[in-house]
Amino acid sequence: MGASNKTCPRCGRKMKQQFIGLQHCKCGMSWKKDAGFFERTGDMVFCLLRKKVGNKVKQFPVIHYKE
Repeated sequence: MGASNKTCPRCGRKMKQQFIGLQHCKCGMSWKKDAGFFERTGDMVFCLLRKKVGNKVKQFPVIHYKE
């Protein structure tokens, strides 16, 4: 297992990585690098935001909400 695998605080299972900096568990918990652990809801949409940093284009995970 890689160093990026976290264990879920609710059920103790290994979390799966969706994007770099964003991991999910089967029980409904998620972890985001800047926000920490949180519970997913049905209106959350996870996507990547591209930002230009210097000469490189980097991708950051963001959460949008359906209306």
